[in-house]
Amino acid sequence: MDRTEENRQEYKELQRRVKREVSKAKQKAYDELYTRLDTREGQKDLYRLARQRDRDGKDVQQVRVIKDRDGRVLTSEEIVQKRWKEYFEELMNEENERGKRVEGVNSVEQKVDKIRKDEVRKALKRMKNGKAVGPDDISVEVWKCLGEAAVEFLTSLFNRVLESERMPEEWRRSVLVPIFKNKGDVQSCSNYRGIKLISHTMKLWERVVEARLRKVVEICEQQYGFMPRKSTTDAIFALRILMEKYRDGQRELHCVFVDLEKAYDRVPREELWYCMRKSGVAEKYVRVVQDMYERSRTVVKCAVGQTEEFKVEVGLHQGSALSPFLFAIVMDQLSEEVRQKSPWTMMLADDIVICSESREQVEENLERWRIALERRGMKQDLAPAHTAKSTKSWLNDHGVGVLDWPANSPDLNPKENLWGIVKRKMRNKRPKNADELKASVKETWASIPPQQCHKLITSMPRPIEAVIKAKEAPTKY
Repeated sequence: MDRTEENRQEYKELQRRVKREVSKAKQKAYDELYTRLDTREGQKDLYRLARQRDRDGKDVQQVRVIKDRDGRVLTSEEIVQKRWKEYFEELMNEENERGKRVEGVNSVEQKVDKIRKDEVRKALKRMKNGKAVGPDDISVEVWKCLGEAAVEFLTSLFNRVLESERMPEEWRRSVLVPIFKNKGDVQSCSNYRGIKLISHTMKLWERVVEARLRKVVEICEQQYGFMPRKSTTDAIFALRILMEKYRDGQRELHCVFVDLEKAYDRVPREELWYCMRKSGVAEKYVRVVQDMYERSRTVVKCAVGQTEEFKVEVGLHQGSALSPFLFAIVMDQLSEEVRQKSPWTMMLADDIVICSESREQVEENLERWRIALERRGMKQDLAPAHTAKSTKSWLNDHGVGVLDWPANSPDLNPKENLWGIVKRKMRNKRPKNADELKASVKETWASIPPQQCHKLITSMPRPIEAVIKAKEAPTKY
């Protein structure tokens, strides 16, 4: 183009017009953002943005060195990649020991209706914008922008998948991103949760299947996780009311909180198929879900690059739209029998609270839950942070009285009682099972000199007297 005065003026005019349009678009986007922030959904978005900013401020995503399984720091990019692959490949392909099922379950053979356009529209509407894309780089916004043309195409595609029970091979691939749990050593792989970035088109397919499964499967009332019109707040409120009623009646209420170890990653897939069939899911849908998990592969995307691809043969997909409800089905079926014997139970996904009027009864119910879950490949999390009550029980069982310091008491200082010393020493140990835990507690107790015990006891007559007089109420002296 010739650089004439006329062309120059035309260029400047176009430049001004572009700036005006960009300014209008930015203002419109800000107006929509401010309007959304005034809604309930907007408050969630604001919290998510604040959490992301906090994570970015800690620069966790840029951790370029990590530790191996023995605690040695790895600095080579190639070795760091291998360590990430080693950790997640082991995590996602390792099954806990479980008993062999002797009982069978009848499959439900019934005709399945074709996918309708309105089902696809609802699935599209439920998908949120601005989410990280999968390996195919096609975001859900693309399908939303295409409108009815997308609905037509996706309905046809999903019906072909439903009929053939085979999804596209590209959907079997995923990218796994380690997300720091905001606790523990940032250089330890075990303190990261792996979230899979899968194809948004596959997520739409999962949404359609999930909506159909929810119409067929009835989950127990004790499950508060992944259920419509239920939330953490409801579970907390119910437990709070129960506690207040017992306190008003001056009656004892004992509660045990149970957390499962790597619950999503440890679900045996054979148990998943069994639980789906037992819940009355049509065999067609069982085969469709089985196809979603066949030949699944992933790579780990970390700060130093991307690892080699590896297979994933155990557990549910993290980041999947369907996995939460599948997990609810598994927990519902595995706990069906034990719930009948311990009705005072609430579940929030894999977090369980068991309540009873006596310590003996709550311990008996806890043992029932442990047996029911472990024989199906699910285990209680025995991380050191969760072993305090087990350690305390062992001490009591072996004739070592542990003083229960009341809540809100100024005496809650680990330096002032032997229990605090045992607990501090136990933090450095990492028992993997109940036997190792007992051995560690015994060894720790034996390591405390008798003189130290005597000194602590003789220095505490006044605090002990105050605690006893308070009868588990807040202590003041």
